[in-house]
Amino acid sequence: MSTLNTKTSILEIAKSTISMERDAIANLINLLTDDFANATELIYNSKGRVIITGIGKSAIIANKIVATLNSTGTPSVFMHAADAIHGDLGLILKDDVVICISKSGNTPEIKVLVPLIKNAKNKMIAITGNKDSFLGQQADYVLNAHVEQEACPNNLAPTTSTTAQLVIGDALAVCLLKLRGFSSNDFAKYHPGGALGKRLYLRVNDLSSLNKKPEVSLDASLKEVIIEISEKMLGVTAVTEDSKIVGIITDGDLRRMLSKSDDIAHLTAKDIMGSNPKRIEEDAMAVDAKEVMEEFGISQLLVEKDGAYAGVVHLHDLIKEGII
Repeated sequence: MSTLNTKTSILEIAKSTISMERDAIANLINLLTDDFANATELIYNSKGRVIITGIGKSAIIANKIVATLNSTGTPSVFMHAADAIHGDLGLILKDDVVICISKSGNTPEIKVLVPLIKNAKNKMIAITGNKDSFLGQQADYVLNAHVEQEACPNNLAPTTSTTAQLVIGDALAVCLLKLRGFSSNDFAKYHPGGALGKRLYLRVNDLSSLNKKPEVSLDASLKEVIIEISEKMLGVTAVTEDSKIVGIITDGDLRRMLSKSDDIAHLTAKDIMGSNPKRIEEDAMAVDAKEVMEEFGISQLLVEKDGAYAGVVHLHDLIKEGII
């Protein structure tokens, strides 16, 4: 029994595994037939759901494909092949399309399940590494996921084969996504709680409206400015005139001013402020605020609504919501 006793040996095996799986995936292009296009159109035109089933490692891949389809607009349900023949077959409704995943296409559970699906008149798509198998022969459409060899040195553990199944599932999901004209707004509807979804639907006002609104006039005293910045706890205040933004004062501006001047009693907001501050409309996307902050290396943006000062969005707001 050999032992991996050097980092070089480990890295060489890792590289070999990745290369083997890369080549197998690339070869899937050569295995695509009209069955793939027909299966995609079948699902697209179906009035029902997609039921995806498998056993062992193929069942795990089936779960992932279900998740991908659901998140991109194709209603899908996972059904374990072993559970299906012990009661879960009732999951399949009249208009549902069934995708059955199996490397060999000849496992006992598959041989029991497939005739039951056929008897119910549901259309069946096979994702299999053996198009001449029982499953391949019985399916209405066969998506060939054949691989020459598993990455496992014993050619036993499902590795390359399950990767191929997953890639076929991704290709199917992306084709359906394109057919449905699935947009970023649609994606946001299916992912409202995640960081990805928030990047697509969260607007500046959703964040700035939760903050206090620091604001001083041009002739506000230094003490008034310091109190406003401290009380509103955003490290900044807008300087306004007739509700319009004319400047900005940050806590950094205050520190720099104090380090340069000994006579501060007479200073007003106008003397301290920075002119023409970066700003953003309240209905802009929060991710746009992130990009402005990153571009200019700032932590706060003043927010406007129809040209009037509306509040502040802070870098911490974006971090809290997972935008950054």
